[in-house]
Amino acid sequence: MSPAPAPPSARVDAWVWAIRLYSTRSAATAACKAGHVKVNGATAKPSQTVKPGDLVRAYTPGGERIVAVTGLITKRTSAPLAQQNYEDRTPPPPPKAERALDVLRERGAGRPTKRDRRLIERLRGREQGIPPL
Repeated sequence: MSPAPAPPSARVDAWVWAIRLYSTRSAATAACKAGHVKVNGATAKPSQTVKPGDLVRAYTPGGERIVAVTGLITKRTSAPLAQQNYEDRTPPPPPKAERALDVLRERGAGRPTKRDRRLIERLRGREQGIPPL
């Protein structure tokens, strides 16, 4: 018996789950609904299809991932087999010296005031009005 031919397209939520960007299929679907998955620069609904050559950008708990579709799978397989179906184009993280510093408050200092919060956000390099992902 020969293996079944690859489908011409696959659902984006199933594909990002199958290549292990998200740990569960429901988490992949929720990320698509929340707008955390983009296909070729456009926000993707869970049922949108992907095909080889598409560029998928996903905001995962581990950070932003950019992958190019090279193959289609809809079932979760082993990690080495899953890696054959995408090309990782995520830029490397910045050097540790350039990363934002963690702000530690003294224990028992209470809740930060609005001024404290603004200073912390400025120190972390976050822009005003843009919520963190």
